[in-house]
Amino acid sequence: MKTPGDLGDLGDLILASTSSARRALMDGLGLPYHTEAPGVDEDVPSTLSAEEAVRSLAARKARAVHARHPEAWVIGADQLVEVGHGVLGKPQDRDAARGQLQRLLGHTHAIHTGVCLVGPGGHFAEAVETTRLTFFPVPPEELERYLDTGEWEGCAGSYRVEGQGQALLAKLEGDRTNVQGLPMLSVVRLLRQAGFMFFPRP
Repeated sequence: MKTPGDLGDLGDLILASTSSARRALMDGLGLPYHTEAPGVDEDVPSTLSAEEAVRSLAARKARAVHARHPEAWVIGADQLVEVGHGVLGKPQDRDAARGQLQRLLGHTHAIHTGVCLVGPGGHFAEAVETTRLTFFPVPPEELERYLDTGEWEGCAGSYRVEGQGQALLAKLEGDRTNVQGLPMLSVVRLLRQAGFMFFPRP
């Protein structure tokens, strides 16, 4: 079994992301790990469903970093917001963020996150987690005040539920950490299945 004490100085566990939200969630596990930007093309065929797209991109990110560190264990993740028949990625600017939030306010949408664990010996495991959220219908002036916070930057769907964006939330069904960028229920399951152990003795 692989315990935190067995992890080498080079960082045998790598999170293929530089997201501060994902790092915060991984920190909570107490396992030593490093982060590395995957540096991959994130375009996928438009024919893919949201679930298929995040699954494909998570695997692409994990494999890209693992190719550079073949002895490491690498976690890749990708997230998309789905509302109606449309998919929302990261907004380009404030106007795009406003448009995304206008589609979400007063409605229910889904967040899909793909997670992939790649390791030595050809190990490959993946999962897709879905959480459903319902937002309050807020007036335009309140929406502008939220946009003023800047939380929309770099976020699929243009909000952060770990920040002031939680004030938009009327209902959440599923794993809250999934909304924050990394579904820890899936991450822990994949790590345990790979043989990782938790709670090391001092």
